[in-house]
Amino acid sequence: MADQENTEELAAPAAEEIIATVTTPEEEQTDTWRIEVVSVTDEDLPTVDTPATLNVSPLDSPNDTPLPDTAEPEPTSEHKAPPSPAMPITKVQPFMNEEKTWCGRLVARRMELLIGASVLMVVIVTLGIGLGVGLSCGGKFRCGTSSRCISGSAQCDGVMDCENGEDELSCVRLSGKSSVLQVLSGGVWRTVCSEDWNPALGLSACKQLGYSRYVESRSLPLSAIEQDFQHNLVSINLSQSGQQAIKIHNATSLSKTQCSSGTVTTIKCLECGSRPQFSSRIVGGNVSALGQFPWQVSLHFQSEHLCGGSVVADSWILTAAHCVYGFAFPTLWAVHVGLTEQPVNGAQALAVQKIIYHGRYRPKALDYDIALMKLAEPLTFNGLVEPICLPNFGEDFEDGTMCWISGWGATSDGGDASDSLLSARVPLISTKACSTPGVYQGYISPGMICAGYLEGGTDSCQGDSGGPLACEDSVWKLVGATSWGQGCADRNKPGVYTRVTQSLKWIHQQMEKEEELNPSEVSTDN
Repeated sequence: MADQENTEELAAPAAEEIIATVTTPEEEQTDTWRIEVVSVTDEDLPTVDTPATLNVSPLDSPNDTPLPDTAEPEPTSEHKAPPSPAMPITKVQPFMNEEKTWCGRLVARRMELLIGASVLMVVIVTLGIGLGVGLSCGGKFRCGTSSRCISGSAQCDGVMDCENGEDELSCVRLSGKSSVLQVLSGGVWRTVCSEDWNPALGLSACKQLGYSRYVESRSLPLSAIEQDFQHNLVSINLSQSGQQAIKIHNATSLSKTQCSSGTVTTIKCLECGSRPQFSSRIVGGNVSALGQFPWQVSLHFQSEHLCGGSVVADSWILTAAHCVYGFAFPTLWAVHVGLTEQPVNGAQALAVQKIIYHGRYRPKALDYDIALMKLAEPLTFNGLVEPICLPNFGEDFEDGTMCWISGWGATSDGGDASDSLLSARVPLISTKACSTPGVYQGYISPGMICAGYLEGGTDSCQGDSGGPLACEDSVWKLVGATSWGQGCADRNKPGVYTRVTQSLKWIHQQMEKEEELNPSEVSTDN
């Protein structure tokens, strides 16, 4: 991480599987600090030395072949892929140990499989077109496994119209700053009234969001929430909600579309975004203290730090897709938590059970640069290890908001990784400013967010990829994941981060799927 000196004054805060899935979408300083990803383009991938140890595509393992879930049509985007070779600079820390390099045979095999898969895909698409099978549903919902098109109103109606039940996923969301509960009913997102609400429904709602925990539910006056969520109301149907295992969207009724109490439901599934073990004043420098960023993790690939990540739930780590793309074996990864120094001699290494990266991620464009790691065993939160809150739907973080980036990345472009966890305070930059000529004109998509200083001097760098862009708004929220940039802390080249709010549906859907496949005992935090 490349950075100027910053002063922070903070009071106590008030496996085996890899899957690709698809869903919709100051003055310049000489001393720099930056979190980053390695320069990667499509051409570089077969010979890239980061990491040189097992640069294996998922296609190299027949049991780990990614199967895209085409449940929704891919949105159109006008942004261009970052040019090569000047950018993108992804922020992965390269391996320097050449003794681990044995890629030749594997890369050749990988290319053979990729070519074969490409030819097969062309044949399948051609046959599909010839048979009149459309790849788009014209606004309807498309079942990913069967390409069947169903009416939008058939989503979340309690009937599995798709072969694998994709139409009954992603039916619940939390919206706005107050975490208002909404359900998808009749093809419309509706805010849930608080009358007849009970804790059992809270358990069900949290489970559908992919959490194994439930904290509390509250009633909030309609006038206290954003106007966007004050309309399209829905009430609880007690005759259905008495069934503990019922999904929350099936426990509502459209026969009553007004809240007689004038209040709506808000829920909390996880105690997150706090730093209970950190209340110190840091003056000068950017070395982080224990507990300052308790959600920060170090992702090790074959015992080497490669990327950062963020704890978003007791079993889930969020990182960048480019960190895991091509490295298909969860057993070769380990997650280290609650530390500030590298190497992690004697530190606990948490096993990875499953890796899921966004199915629309493409290395050349670096859009949809987001991935999830599911841990083999859930974490225990203890003050030094805590989850960061995911933002809610409809939450907006204003341009200029001061946020924090952190990681063990290089302190200069191409330099060595830092042994200490570094951090820096950076402002969010508007997409308009980040897309101007001389900055990143044409390269910033709606799924990206820029942060840093246009004058340079503070940025993320190699080894910081996948790490958090965290903003405090009563609690700490994960606004971005370190993705790419040109150089480290260069003038007019701020860091580019994956915009988490654009991938919320995808995140919760993956977590929900896992809860359904491997249900854990849902607990209530009191």
